[in-house]
Amino acid sequence: MLDLLLARHGQSEWNAAGRWQGQADPPLSERGRAQAHAAARQAGAFDAIFASDLGRALDTSMIISSAIGVGPVIVDPRLKERDAGEFSGLTRDEIEARFPGALAARRWPAGWEPDEVLLRRVWAALDGILEHAGGSGTVLAVTHGGVIYSIEGHHGETHARIGNLGGRWLHHDGAMWHLGERIELAPENVSIDLDDMV
Repeated sequence: MLDLLLARHGQSEWNAAGRWQGQADPPLSERGRAQAHAAARQAGAFDAIFASDLGRALDTSMIISSAIGVGPVIVDPRLKERDAGEFSGLTRDEIEARFPGALAARRWPAGWEPDEVLLRRVWAALDGILEHAGGSGTVLAVTHGGVIYSIEGHHGETHARIGNLGGRWLHHDGAMWHLGERIELAPENVSIDLDDMV
C-alpha cells in the first residue's frame, strides 16, 4: 500500500493579495514560510518528498524536508498548478470587471488548462511517484489547490476550498488509487509565530 499526501503549498504573496496564480511563480509570503515550518512540526514521517517546480511549492517542500530530515526533494513539473490563462495575476474583482459573470458561469478564459489535460499530467506524476516508491510507503507531494480539486472532482467530491497547507490523502492498494481524508498541516485559525522559523 502506498499512502500519498497531496499538500497545498504555504501562502504565497499573491495568495495574500487575493490574486489568481495559475502557473505564475510568486514567492512564499513570510506567513507562508512560517506555515511550512509549522507543518513540518506535525507532518509525521515520510519516506520521500516530491514537489511541483513552482517556487511556492518547492520552497514549502524544502522547508519541510530540512526540518524532518527527508530528502532530497524530488521535483516533478507535472505537479504544478493549472494554467489559469488570462485570469492569472487578477483578483476576483478584476476578473469580474474584465470578464463579467465568468466565474459564476464557470466560463474559463483563453489559456485555461482544461480538466482532462490537467488530470492527464497529474495522473502521470502520481504513477511516477508510485513507481519510485515501489508501490508502498508514505510519501508527501507538495502541490497546488487546483491539482487537489481536480483529483477530488475525479473521485466525485463536491468542490470545497482547501487552505494553504491543507492536504488530501490518496492510497494505492496495488490496483488503483483511492481517495482518503483531508487534513490540515497548518490550520489557518492557528496563530503562527513568525519569529519561530528555525
